[in-house]
Amino acid sequence: MPAFGFLQINVLAFFVILLNPRISFAQNSSNQLGFSPTPPVFADLEDMPPVLRSKPSSTVNHNEALPYTYRPPQAPLDVKGYPVAPQDLKLEQVHIYVRHGERTPVGIRLAPFIPEHWLMCKTGRQFRNPVLGNANDVEGTLRSRRVVERKDGSAVEGLCLLGELTDIGRKSTFNYGAAIRSLYIDRLGFLPDILQPGEVYFRSTNMPRTIESLEQVIHGLYPTTKCSPSALPTLLVRNGRDENLLGNTMSCKRLEYLQIGFAQAAAAAYNQTLEPLDKHISKYLDGRPIRIDGRPRASGVLDTVRAAIAHGVKVPTEFEDKAIVDVIEQAVVAEWFAGYKTHEVRRLGMGPLLSDLADKMARKAELGSEDPLKILVHSTHDTALAATLSTLDVFDEKWPAFTAHISFELFKKSQPEDKRSYLQAVLSPFKATAPPQYFVRMRYQNKNLALPVCAEEGKHLPGSPEFCTLAAFRERVKELTPVDWDTECASTGWS
Repeated sequence: MPAFGFLQINVLAFFVILLNPRISFAQNSSNQLGFSPTPPVFADLEDMPPVLRSKPSSTVNHNEALPYTYRPPQAPLDVKGYPVAPQDLKLEQVHIYVRHGERTPVGIRLAPFIPEHWLMCKTGRQFRNPVLGNANDVEGTLRSRRVVERKDGSAVEGLCLLGELTDIGRKSTFNYGAAIRSLYIDRLGFLPDILQPGEVYFRSTNMPRTIESLEQVIHGLYPTTKCSPSALPTLLVRNGRDENLLGNTMSCKRLEYLQIGFAQAAAAAYNQTLEPLDKHISKYLDGRPIRIDGRPRASGVLDTVRAAIAHGVKVPTEFEDKAIVDVIEQAVVAEWFAGYKTHEVRRLGMGPLLSDLADKMARKAELGSEDPLKILVHSTHDTALAATLSTLDVFDEKWPAFTAHISFELFKKSQPEDKRSYLQAVLSPFKATAPPQYFVRMRYQNKNLALPVCAEEGKHLPGSPEFCTLAAFRERVKELTPVDWDTECASTGWS
């Protein structure tokens, strides 16, 4: 089928999706959905006195960043507010998926109103790497310093690359790792104080900003003083074709085809909605309109604005208007994630990740203490978090913030002790003991999420809908898991 035919079908499907009731977080918490506006890492920026808007500059320095009155939602891991499970539930395993920390924009947009060059990457510029000699033996360590060079040949210490994890991003991901330690070691006593390699699993997508973010998380969770030389943490990375920490359009051309179709459908549905914004923000885009498929794309504009705000960089006043930003965000979220309301995109996009998660939980439930793995931390991207939430019908339709995090916690509920009398035990000594029950709790940005698929009686812990039975969770994941992923991905529809 030609691409334009697919577009016609998807535009219709897109409007059908929009007519469905809006999916929201389950109201299983006493607090309304909300976010802490300012994480601890921004304390130095918030303490800065306000200054007048200066003339646009091509370079911004971290020390010159200004406070900003409205930020995209941030939610550092709330250790004190963490809801402890009922006493008869024992935590067995935790799976965490965290977005990388604050980074620079991935492209140059809105210049000079938002600076082109960012001097916010002074950390992590000195390296010590082993080097090989002629005999292929490690002969020593090469010490080096990396500096970004501009196209005019000038080099400035601390200048960032596009899409690079900044010093603020390093700090926030370290803080996140330290919060994991405070929660699962200091408060709950779930993890050992000293690193035990068999009990932890760390994996990142193969991108510098996610790898470096995970390094910071690991350092916060297990500082060097808590790691013996013989028990160094292992950071795992997969080849791109094998990656399942995001929707893998590199290996799954069918998924790429579907995503392009939904992006085109979003443009048809939302470009008219964006048109009234032109009079406000086209002047920052060289007179061009802001559109889903524009140049720059609306998603790129939003990315640049959110990155600037996260670093305390002053943005044009129009982007301080929540009403304007919300319209752009709604359109961009539809472009990227409306497809995850369909079964096929869910299967091809997030099926592999959820299948991997469910299999590891099932292994833990089956083997118990014979499987020592307690915590799995994955460093990934905003697109992975939103796609996972949408696939499980708990997406709030908001773009995930830097260091946004999802956790899946596996709990075991042991059956009550045998309270038969001595005579009953003698007369029936071989009474079978019921196996323990297992439950899964999903959390996002410090909120418990009650999965709709577990809403029926018998599919969750009575009185606690956020605790989904492992059996019900696995049943849903099985529906989302491709039987033959390679075969399903091979058919694109392109002629």
